[in-house]
Amino acid sequence: FSLKELHGIFPWLVESIFGSLDGIIVGWNLRCLQGKTNPTEYPVALDFLDPSGPMMKLVYKLQAEEYRYDFPVSYLPGPVKASIQEQILPECSLYHNKVQLPSSGGLGLNLALNPFEYYMFYFAISLITQKNSPVAHHISPSNSAYFILVDTYLKCFLPTEGSVLPPPYSNPGGAIPSPTPRSPAVPFTSYGMHHTSLLKRHIAHQPSVNADPASQEIWRSETLLQIFVEMWLHHYSLEMYQKMQSPHVKLEVLHYRLSISSKHHGSPAQSSYQALHAYQESFKPTEEHVLVVRLLVKHLHAFSNSLKPEPLSPSAHSHTASPLEEFKRVVIPRFVQEKLYIFLQHCFGHWPLDASFRAVLEMWLSYLQPWRYAPEKPPQSAEPLPRSVSEKWAAFIQENLLMYTKLFVGFLNRALRTDLVSPKNALMVFRVAKVFAQPNLAEMILKGEQLFLEPELVIPHRQHRLFMTPTLGGSFFSSWPPTITDASFKVKSHVYSLEGQDFQYKQMFGTEVRNLVLKLAQLICQAQQTAKSISDHSAETTASQSFFSWFRFTPSEMNGSYTGNDLDEIGQESIKKTDEYLEKALEYLCQIFKLNEAQLTQMMMKCGTAQDENGKKQLPDCIESEGGLVLTPLGRYQIINGLRRFEVQYQGDAELQPIRSYENATLVRLLFRLSSALNERFADQMDVLCSREDFLGRLCRYHLTNPHLVQKIRYSPMVKDRTSQNWGPRISLRFLASYRTLMSLLMIYFIASWFYIGPVGCTFIILIGYFLYAVIMTLFSEGWKPHEH
Repeated sequence: FSLKELHGIFPWLVESIFGSLDGIIVGWNLRCLQGKTNPTEYPVALDFLDPSGPMMKLVYKLQAEEYRYDFPVSYLPGPVKASIQEQILPECSLYHNKVQLPSSGGLGLNLALNPFEYYMFYFAISLITQKNSPVAHHISPSNSAYFILVDTYLKCFLPTEGSVLPPPYSNPGGAIPSPTPRSPAVPFTSYGMHHTSLLKRHIAHQPSVNADPASQEIWRSETLLQIFVEMWLHHYSLEMYQKMQSPHVKLEVLHYRLSISSKHHGSPAQSSYQALHAYQESFKPTEEHVLVVRLLVKHLHAFSNSLKPEPLSPSAHSHTASPLEEFKRVVIPRFVQEKLYIFLQHCFGHWPLDASFRAVLEMWLSYLQPWRYAPEKPPQSAEPLPRSVSEKWAAFIQENLLMYTKLFVGFLNRALRTDLVSPKNALMVFRVAKVFAQPNLAEMILKGEQLFLEPELVIPHRQHRLFMTPTLGGSFFSSWPPTITDASFKVKSHVYSLEGQDFQYKQMFGTEVRNLVLKLAQLICQAQQTAKSISDHSAETTASQSFFSWFRFTPSEMNGSYTGNDLDEIGQESIKKTDEYLEKALEYLCQIFKLNEAQLTQMMMKCGTAQDENGKKQLPDCIESEGGLVLTPLGRYQIINGLRRFEVQYQGDAELQPIRSYENATLVRLLFRLSSALNERFADQMDVLCSREDFLGRLCRYHLTNPHLVQKIRYSPMVKDRTSQNWGPRISLRFLASYRTLMSLLMIYFIASWFYIGPVGCTFIILIGYFLYAVIMTLFSEGWKPHEH
């Protein structure tokens, strides 16, 4: 194909691979492409889209000719789309000199992108636009072709070792291409000062007008990262977007809006309404989306930590540091920090209260621990002791203070609303507590809070710089003032740039948060007691299922009581894990916040009183009313979280219970008619026999139902007064309709046939054996709960 033909089919090819922006065309569906399910297509797709594969070679070939491709602004993330539609240029340099009016009478604004940008825009945004496509449940996102390609592109364009490989079709003597407007550009108001990118700054220091290969590699690295961050993290509400803007930016935007409203261009009211709607679009990240962002965070930590040690001489540093080294130094605070913080806040506030939050949690914990991705290895020791956090990370912790403190409070609020008896929820609490309990970490967070709370010094140039919010989301390395050396000003600048000047900081080690931690500790104690009760109940149930239970019913089966919990299905091992997670989490919380041992003992005693003298849980919290007991909000919370429950039992006539799954419906009805006929025929005789005080009377009372001897059961609190009914002594043959009883009888007859005992003789032996058993039970205990036989 000629270059002109390749230029024409390139947009079609990109859309065929990654799908259309509206999600109608799925494309190759890289998110569902895995080696196990697609052994043929999987390696072919990876080879074709590899950084050195045919697709990227085509991109570089078109890049050398400076072709441009239109990308609709309407498919950009909500805040960026709204600002561009209001003719306000975003801070990110990715959009500078690229917004064009629609050509040939088209509708909407477009971005004029070069081939590399166009390819990466489609690749990154396919994670968002294709999120509603059907995905099989057995597919693991971390094994998909899309996930592997993200990892490959990050390792290629943001290498931790060496430098970025030069493109095969690059022009060594040519300058880095910049978009050339093909149609009149839109007049834009910028957000504050124009900050040139690292690439442009490096070119400005070159003696020649041509760019060197180092500048070219920084351009691709910076472009790739900006596109990933803009597409994956640039989603939040209008209030959050406005809070991000510094005061001088808000004033500039206000002046611009007043100027365009006086000119009456088109329909300003309608465009403002559309922009507001775009700002407030609903954004629900998927678990796969979060896993990809976590991969980006982990790689950026490794990329930033691969920075070579700084030379002793500052002058030597200014002349020898390559653009890639400078890029590593500022990649996280200038590109990722702000948008990732807002993304995490959104997830903490809107993610469902279920186990899928684990993905968000691990992404957050990965960002909080850059030392895990440092090149140096921890010293090997015989005993696996927790690794202490080095003091060299104090600057990172202080410059990311809100990531540690405010999001920790957000996690506390989530944990207080979850069921901690669930092993997956208990594991999340354990993970967070373990991370924050690392030696020296809590002390460095406390030091950062103290620096933020220090009184401000009235220094004019520093005061002005503090209240001017830096553009963390855009490109960097312009003519900034000298770096702030005071640690206190650094922390305050970080907090105010993310939350605004009117932000009321809530101390992580203050009284309010400490009370939340105590509430969480109390819930942990209650959850431990609940897990213990479930474990004990399961053990009792298992022990009671003896061989003889196959030959007769137990009373609990007949009255339909249910004293179990949903956790009965997960087994004893999971319950033990829950207890271990909660115990270690409580221990870590005590280390972090230095909780008093007396307070914990008091909480344990309060939790212990939640069990009555029989070892069973009390009823949920209720109050007296005219109609009986009524649940309080605390009682509803106890029921929802499985802390307490009502013992639900069948309290009517046992003969009229619904037919169970282990019973034969036809036999139940036939035996009920037979029992009713016998009871009606011999009612007086049975009453006389049961009223006798001799051995015969006791034997009859053991076999025939007598409601006066049934043990007391706990009624529902909804009805205050109940009237008991006395059905009198009677015969119940319903037990013969049970499949268990029938199988037991068949097994006995089968075994008896081995000894040449016929059905009649076997029946006689069964009756004699049961009669002897009943006589023995009658002699030793009359107070037993009567059986319906």
